[in-house]
Amino acid sequence: MNIAKKITLLFAILSAVIILLLSGFVWYFSNEFAFEDFYKRLEARVNIAAQIKLYEDDNNKVYAKMRNQYLERLASEREFIIEAGKTENKLDRELPSSFYNRINSGFMARYRVENHFYAGKLFKSGNKKYIVIISANDPFGFRELKDLQRTLIIGFFLSIILSFIVGWKFSNYMLMPLRNIISSVKRIKAENLHMRLEVKKGTDEIAQLAQTFNNMLNRLETAFETQNNFISNASHELRTPLTVISGEVELAMRANTDPQKQHFALGKIKDEAERLENIITSLLGLAQSGFNGKNQPWELVRMDELLWEIKASVHQVHPESKIEIDFSKLPDDDELLNLKINKNLIKLALTNIVSNACKYSNDKLVNIAIETSANSLSIAVTDQGIGIPQTDIQHIFEPFYRASNTNAFKGYGIGLPLSLNIIRLHRGSIAIKSQEGKGTEIKVLLPLTSIY
Repeated sequence: MNIAKKITLLFAILSAVIILLLSGFVWYFSNEFAFEDFYKRLEARVNIAAQIKLYEDDNNKVYAKMRNQYLERLASEREFIIEAGKTENKLDRELPSSFYNRINSGFMARYRVENHFYAGKLFKSGNKKYIVIISANDPFGFRELKDLQRTLIIGFFLSIILSFIVGWKFSNYMLMPLRNIISSVKRIKAENLHMRLEVKKGTDEIAQLAQTFNNMLNRLETAFETQNNFISNASHELRTPLTVISGEVELAMRANTDPQKQHFALGKIKDEAERLENIITSLLGLAQSGFNGKNQPWELVRMDELLWEIKASVHQVHPESKIEIDFSKLPDDDELLNLKINKNLIKLALTNIVSNACKYSNDKLVNIAIETSANSLSIAVTDQGIGIPQTDIQHIFEPFYRASNTNAFKGYGIGLPLSLNIIRLHRGSIAIKSQEGKGTEIKVLLPLTSIY
């Protein structure tokens, strides 16, 4: 069942319940108060009949005359005066004991069978007690109640039909924008990801849904373009060392009589094989860093101690590097330095950043500063190297992209994208500030609260 039918059915059911409750309310109070006036007329006749028949009074003739002249004769009106305790077979029908119990309690009693009404009361005359009962029909009031009942029933079913029709029209009207969105989304495929949904003016849920789809399409289009660029660049980067290796193998095979050329060719093959291994390892790390992190080991790590390990790792690759760690802004509470992270990935990300700082500054002093704020821990790596041209900064985190002034340095353009993926995996961020010829500062921000 589609949403339109569900809304229509729910609307009809709710309308039926509301109308049923309203009809019941009207019927109950109409049934309770419709005959109140008729009962009062019967009760007045009970009192007058008792006065005329049971009491000797000079005014009895006046009462009788007034009753005959001013009180209309009710339909099927009958008068019963019965000695208390002798009610058997005195009436046209047997009345319930509750009727007589109320009379014996000194109250006016009422009873109704269909449109035939009874009113009675106990009176004392001399040493005896008498029950005066007046009965009559009220065909007009009963007919009005029946008409009301028929009207409520017919109105109930007509209202249900009308609510179903209105609900169907209403649901179709409300769901039309959603159907338009569905139709538009169905037309969007991999080859036309540039298409976008039309966003109506306003801030309602439909406009937000369309905008959300457009934002998702923006991310998908960017992801597809990035993937295509990644595959293109990766194939190019992998093909280059393979081409060199293939050429050197042919050269070595031809120079089988020249050991020096063979040794040179084998050395070149070894270098390119190592380069190929580094590229593949970096590509694997770049792919793995795009996981959601839930299947990766997370542990509590003290970040200032991790910086010492990173410094030692970089010294193994760049023995001449000069790295200084600034602990002057450490917090008073040591617990703020403990983060629940994937230690190997964070170590890899920060090592890439520090290693790049050492490499592109020709082993000049590199400063690493650590500090904490209310919600995050920051690690700033500052070098005095060649810097990054302003036109290249916006592309520096794209895979295989290298700044225009790095031709003299060996690299693959994967380190920073890999670091960015790892930091994002930890719900952190990277900020970069650089000036060509003066140096670069990269600041890593990590949240203090655990995400897993």
